Amino acid sequence: MNALPAAAQRTREAFAQAGGWEQRARLLMRWGEKLEPLADAERSDTNRVHGCESLVWLVGELHDGIWTFRAASEARLLRGLLAVLLERVNGLASAELARVDMADWFESLGLSRQLSPSRSNGLNAVLKRMRELAASPD
Repeated sequence: MNALPAAAQRTREAFAQAGGWEQRARLLMRWGEKLEPLADAERSDTNRVHGCESLVWLVGELHDGIWTFRAASEARLLRGLLAVLLERVNGLASAELARVDMADWFESLGLSRQLSPSRSNGLNAVLKRMRELAASPD
């Protein structure tokens, strides 16, 4: 795995300390509650991630070559999964973002069992949208 941003390293450590599945699930829910809310105007069709069963919105900003993403969803579990994905990708440059292995990241957190095929497809759609934003010329 590539060198992790500090926030991702802290996330990995927090999930490693969770003893069992129930503790990781509670931690995941708490992580989702920490997501910075999106403004109503940001919950637009332009920012909607298509390919997710649940509604998901994604906003990305590039500052000095580094990406920062914010996301929202109505689905509680998905908010938690989005939160830990954001911990992995925020602070990366476009080239680093292109190399993120989402399955490996969730495996390292002990969250693979939460990635049903539909959730995995949805999170892959979120990562794909992040990469599209990072590849856009503006």
